[in-house]
Amino acid sequence: MTSVRLRAEGITTAYDQRTISRDLSVDIPDGRITAIVGPNACGKSTLLRALSRLLRPQEGTVLLDGHDIQHRPAKEVARTLGLLAQSSTAPDGITVSDLVARGRYPHQTLLRQWSAADESAVRAAMAATGVTDLAIRPVDELSGGQRQRVWVAMVLAQETDLLLLDEPTTFLDIAHQIDLLELFLRLNRETGRTVVAVLHDLNQAARYADHLVAMSDGTIRGVGSPADLLTPALVAEVFGVDCTIIDDPESHTPLIVPKLGPTRRAAPEATA
Repeated sequence: MTSVRLRAEGITTAYDQRTISRDLSVDIPDGRITAIVGPNACGKSTLLRALSRLLRPQEGTVLLDGHDIQHRPAKEVARTLGLLAQSSTAPDGITVSDLVARGRYPHQTLLRQWSAADESAVRAAMAATGVTDLAIRPVDELSGGQRQRVWVAMVLAQETDLLLLDEPTTFLDIAHQIDLLELFLRLNRETGRTVVAVLHDLNQAARYADHLVAMSDGTIRGVGSPADLLTPALVAEVFGVDCTIIDDPESHTPLIVPKLGPTRRAAPEATA
């Protein structure tokens, strides 16, 4: 049976007194790739923020290694769990290498300053994301896709066991999307890192994830492997799309093919 280091138990989330979701419970399988999928504004990113300690649930608990994540020191959590937020702002004028180096902050103490291990982690993260040649460039001069890869590099430089990624392929062309997803797959398979990603492309989620969490209207509609979870009925319920599901000839994972013509119903609109 797969162990669980990160789980939500009956959490209710809200922004400015506006409830986003109620009574969500979900286990994140350790050492696997989990994709959270669903239509826009269904609560995917809010769930990820709660799992990462960035958002305190109004009710319920997020447990990391059996302990309430809100009661653990932020720096301690950051040595275990790395988060790529959906929208991040770099300080004015900061260079790529300096921003990636900030991923090593959780490992710094009064007695342990910058080390060869930190330098090695930064170099490896930049190489893995293809931003080494941008090292001395100011981040605010980069394209959206380049900035996204730099933020991913910063998270990788943390060298955490758990990676939480909110729409990591945003702004990227298809080649860089595949490069990043293949990188996350290698990190998982070769080092055993747990990866949780909010993804919009259902076929990419089916191809790269071991485990799916399907959401709509602030509610979890199903969890399980892509092969077990993805059915025409589930896609219609969650996304409001009539489809046929076939075998992907490359990955032999489910491939969703939308039917021509009007959808069965409009996809559900939620609050965030």
